[in-house]
Amino acid sequence: MRHVHAFGDDALGEWDAVGVAEAITRGDISATEAVEAALARIDAVNPTLNAVAVDDRERARKRAVDGGYCGGSFAGVPSIIKNNTLFAGIPTTHGSAAVPERVATKNEPFTDQLLSTGVNIVGASTLPAFGLTATTEFVDRDPTRNPWDTDYSCGASSGGSAALVAAGALPIAHANDGGGSIRIPAAACGLVGLKPTRDRVVASPEGKSMPIDLISNGIVSRTVRDTARFLADAETFSPAKGLPLVGRVDGPSERRLRIAMLTEPLTGQLLDDDTQAALTATAELLESLGHRTEFVPVPVDRSYINEFTSYWAMLAFGIDHFGKRFVDKGFDRSQLDPFTRGLSRMYLRRMWRTPSILRGLKRSTVQLRETFSRFDAVLSPTLAHTTPKIGYLDPAVDFDKVFDRLTRYVAFTPANNTSGTPGISLPLAQTSDGLPLGMHFSADIGDERTLLELAYELEAARPFARIQDAG
Repeated sequence: MRHVHAFGDDALGEWDAVGVAEAITRGDISATEAVEAALARIDAVNPTLNAVAVDDRERARKRAVDGGYCGGSFAGVPSIIKNNTLFAGIPTTHGSAAVPERVATKNEPFTDQLLSTGVNIVGASTLPAFGLTATTEFVDRDPTRNPWDTDYSCGASSGGSAALVAAGALPIAHANDGGGSIRIPAAACGLVGLKPTRDRVVASPEGKSMPIDLISNGIVSRTVRDTARFLADAETFSPAKGLPLVGRVDGPSERRLRIAMLTEPLTGQLLDDDTQAALTATAELLESLGHRTEFVPVPVDRSYINEFTSYWAMLAFGIDHFGKRFVDKGFDRSQLDPFTRGLSRMYLRRMWRTPSILRGLKRSTVQLRETFSRFDAVLSPTLAHTTPKIGYLDPAVDFDKVFDRLTRYVAFTPANNTSGTPGISLPLAQTSDGLPLGMHFSADIGDERTLLELAYELEAARPFARIQDAG
């Protein structure tokens, strides 16, 4: 097992983002020292991890000197933005050679919400082409690797962000999630990954154009408090209309929860031994803390698999056929990767079913939310099996083979995207080989507070494994 990390005795130390910001505020370190430490750490690990899509260090250095960052919970903390989100001065290529390296002239609305937390952006992180798969691998460049073991996938689509945070190069990083893309890399890399309720944070331009908005922006972090502070700052910047306020969550609640437990993926296969053992151990931990767990059947129809994958393929079809309109006027369709093309062709065969697909997804939302009339949260693994090696989901190999593997791997997370409910992956377990293994909790629309309070309690009861302590 080849670990890669950059933790050391520098200005960042082993602090989380809140800790770094507090050290800057106290005067123990400066924002300049923080950003220089982050850049040195990135330079130490990125040649192996390949997690940085765009380097923007000089502007980050200038902001650190000038105080050109906001005064939120992460004031002066170095971070990175995922390269599918517009940040003025950085080209946004969505992980694809089909998109020209055209520098963005303005921020998209969520970017300003992210910046309101005080982060100092040092560049853009990698993602697979258009975020359409669950591994950060490419057909035209080296993959982004998992710092816990570089032979393994770091997950996706927010893979670059997760790899950098897990390796200690940055305390937190931007991520977004359209089917699990915050939670999947969090699970693979041993991080906290919260997908907020739909519209909890400012909607992305892509999401607003969808019949059902799948996309939620957020962060990946090493601690629950960083994720909780991000959400509190985001809410302060732009309170969500029509949702209850989450407020600042600083610790666990005394309330004991009724938790439904899912043990079978929608695809019907059995969990592997490591994942099953981790799920059982998590349920036992919850019971020891006074919560009540109960096995429940999958709360949506089996038809959900075809409905979600068809909708997902529709997004690829839109990119394939309307990229010049919706992505960039310089979009070059001939440079699309085989996986995106395969998804597009699949939707073309299913296009006639679009009305029933949308009806089915809306029906599944009603079914899923009925679960929360009886339970406060739902527990499942984040993924249906342990993290695969690089190459298992290679976008260049046979489409049908990779699609089947991907569907069986990502069997738990998408329902939160189509329903709009929040979900969080917590690094509560490890595989027999010492790789991180995420456990997933979801709650009803608007109830991130329950997830964060429970996450604090579980983090205290079973502290998350640290890469710097691994063998």
